[in-house]
Amino acid sequence: MKDPNFLVGFDKSDDAAVYRLTDDLAIVQTLDFFPPMVDDPYIFGQVAAANALSDVYAMGAVPKTALNIVCFPEKMDLNVLSQVLQGGSEKVMEAGAVLAGGHSIDDVDVKYGLSVTGIIDPRKIYTNVGCKPGDVLLLTKPLGVGIVCSANRVGEASAEAMQQAVRYMTTLNKYAAEVVRGFPVHACTDVTGFGFLGHLHEMLGSETSAVIYGNRIPHIPEAFHYAEEFLITGAAQRNRNFLEGFVEIGPDVPFGIEEILFDPQTSGGLLVSVPGDVGEQVLEELEKLGLPCGIVGEVIERGEREIVVR
Repeated sequence: MKDPNFLVGFDKSDDAAVYRLTDDLAIVQTLDFFPPMVDDPYIFGQVAAANALSDVYAMGAVPKTALNIVCFPEKMDLNVLSQVLQGGSEKVMEAGAVLAGGHSIDDVDVKYGLSVTGIIDPRKIYTNVGCKPGDVLLLTKPLGVGIVCSANRVGEASAEAMQQAVRYMTTLNKYAAEVVRGFPVHACTDVTGFGFLGHLHEMLGSETSAVIYGNRIPHIPEAFHYAEEFLITGAAQRNRNFLEGFVEIGPDVPFGIEEILFDPQTSGGLLVSVPGDVGEQVLEELEKLGLPCGIVGEVIERGEREIVVR
């Protein structure tokens, strides 16, 4: 028998679990960790922490405590571990949460992340489904970090492109979430491993469709050029294959934009579905944060194809 206070679980692939404690208070719990995607251990710690905290923001909640999750080879220099943990700790502090401990194990490879607990009014939870026809879709960070990191691994990414990717990956979604909280929200998620189109597919929930404006997608400029040169990721191709029956790409959409839309993100931005009449107001406030963002599409009645990119 289902516990009536267990409000959000894994049945709809939501970003975090939510359990109601009282009529006015619920806890939000999430866990995320992964291997390094950058060489600098301090930056890796920041990125991994920002990524884990993001799930709480995507639910409309405020993080309160975090626990470290560490896999680290015993033979590796402990100074590397110290830098990873420092980067993570600083992001937890920036979030206004408390780092309450954690657990580590010996492993052949480095992995790091957080288990995060947040709080929310159970009447104000954002879920990753609930888009309504007439909504507009806003994206709070640019896409393309997966492509840039992939290009960097083979020595093809410029220093400027990597600096941009690091800046976006280490920026907490806290600030965008604070903006969004002031407006009605029908659905929200953060864009991570399934890419923009994969997470949008979850948001539409087989009940609505969406039109995406291919020429309005905020992205790292060089990511487009790398994709055009086929510096792409295997994960993006898995995303493309999974979504084959759901997505229609218009003939005028460049291949580079296609790849950016399928590209898996690390610590990506929030994808938010809000009523069309407040979309421009939300965007105006988000633009004050100084990150590339935009209204990237609209939600329509369910059509023959779930997602059409024009």
